[in-house]
Amino acid sequence: MPSIFSKIVAGEIPCAKVWENDEFFAFLDIMPVAPGHTLLIPKQEIDYLFDIEDHAYQRMMAAAKHLAQGLKAATGCKRVAMGVWGFEVPHAHIHLIPMNELSQFPFPKRQKAAPDALQAMAGKIRAKV
Repeated sequence: MPSIFSKIVAGEIPCAKVWENDEFFAFLDIMPVAPGHTLLIPKQEIDYLFDIEDHAYQRMMAAAKHLAQGLKAATGCKRVAMGVWGFEVPHAHIHLIPMNELSQFPFPKRQKAAPDALQAMAGKIRAKV
């Protein structure tokens, strides 16, 4: 069954389209964190961003950079934050969010990690990459 994003690309569901090319499609999030909050998706329905083929992933990052430059110019923000959660819709997507300060970003409360816990986790990751 096509995702809601595939239906947007197909024109079955309306959106505020920002940009597209042969591979990717960008539109405004209907529940924005900030004005200009944009979603960038591959037109091909792929569930998880990191499952995208390497060269297509690189082109998607280049598209995100291009969009971020336009967002910054259009909104006058200091930075454009990029986020990848991927739980809301089973279709890979990047959030591009105009921001002026870190407090605008919805981070959960953070706590300093113990040095031994950091080293243990680093070791687990090193063993897998």
